[in-house]
Amino acid sequence: MKAVDVIIKKRDGHALSRQEIDFFIQGYTRGNIPDYQAAAWAMAVLWRGMTRQETVDLTLSMAQSGATMDLHDVAAVVVDKHSTGGVGDKTTIVVAPLVAACGLPVGKMSGRGLGFSGGTLDKLEAIPGYDTALSVERFKAQLRQIGVVVSGQTCELAPADGKLYALRDVTGTVPSLPLIASSIMSKKIAAGADAIVLDVKVGRGAFMTTLDDATSLAQTMVDIGKGVGRRVSAVLSDMDQPLGRAVGNALEVVEALDTLRGRGPADLVEHCLVTGAEMLVLGGVAEDPASARRLLVDALQSGRALSKFNDWVVAQGGSLSALGDPPTMQAAPIIRTVGAPRSGFVASIDAMAVGLAAVELGAGRSQKGDKIDHAVGVVLEAKVGNEMRVGDALFSVHANGEAAFERARARLSAAYGWSDRRGPERTLVYGVLR
Repeated sequence: MKAVDVIIKKRDGHALSRQEIDFFIQGYTRGNIPDYQAAAWAMAVLWRGMTRQETVDLTLSMAQSGATMDLHDVAAVVVDKHSTGGVGDKTTIVVAPLVAACGLPVGKMSGRGLGFSGGTLDKLEAIPGYDTALSVERFKAQLRQIGVVVSGQTCELAPADGKLYALRDVTGTVPSLPLIASSIMSKKIAAGADAIVLDVKVGRGAFMTTLDDATSLAQTMVDIGKGVGRRVSAVLSDMDQPLGRAVGNALEVVEALDTLRGRGPADLVEHCLVTGAEMLVLGGVAEDPASARRLLVDALQSGRALSKFNDWVVAQGGSLSALGDPPTMQAAPIIRTVGAPRSGFVASIDAMAVGLAAVELGAGRSQKGDKIDHAVGVVLEAKVGNEMRVGDALFSVHANGEAAFERARARLSAAYGWSDRRGPERTLVYGVLR
């Protein structure tokens, strides 16, 4: 069997066998198949798609490309959550300690930014000293002792996905349903969680721009989970505008901290409560979302969630002194607020344009291996539905240079849509697949 034959078969629209998928994935993982052939194969998958069986086979091959964890010696039930990618989505940083504070262990393998979509690991690495490269032994020890751990992929767990993830980011192959589904679920299967809540984004700032596509992706992942004996549910959530107000790594950590301190943006708080409630129900801590929500609100208001966050960060080497109130993490040298160009109501905010502005500022990667600038980003001072007067604060840009500021200012100004009257209230959560 040759790699080029597998590429050609998929290029021509034919379904790959389990043996062909396994040959290609394991060969790429071992280094026998080079990046350029993997990129060609990924592009063929993007254009031609995969059957449900191909996607399942791809997921299992990626999960089995390295070690897999059994966490039952740590806890009877461990829960995980994963977002399909969005702009300003710092949900994990809030939800992981919030759910753990309710007594349900959260063990999560996260990824880095893909295209215009931010990555949880990049955000957490804005915390000085935070270690994202944990061994299996350390992952399990921290989960046992603290009840929450969020780390990156290691050479031990799902190494195929680690390589493909970085390649997809810089080859224009991110928005492929089978590649997204297999990437997410291979990490979840390898990491050993019993219950998995998927946050499937819908809209301009998501890889699935329509509800039909997002539902198809969600159902695919739920089916994969069911097929390997996991409890899985999927929250379908809006990503036409960014979640919360901050977009950028350190800025999003600060906003997550504000949320744990009881003063987060309303849409982020609500999203975290919905997602966290699903995690508690799947994990058997609560009987239904309503009772789960009460547990989460109590953990938030009592300060237990913030305390759990502090324990988690310290366990992974992060500096608590940088996370004070206010935090003292690295700040960009240029921070400027741009005013509204007209009076009226904010009718729309193009989430993709905001995400691309953040990437251009240096908060994301344009090429494989690019260094992230954790300090730069955007803060949306106004969101959809806000009434504005000329000159009112519209957004703030955190930039590392004048040219970068001007480019971001122009892109962000064009991202806002306006109306003379307030529009209907936006839907935050479209539904849940269980």
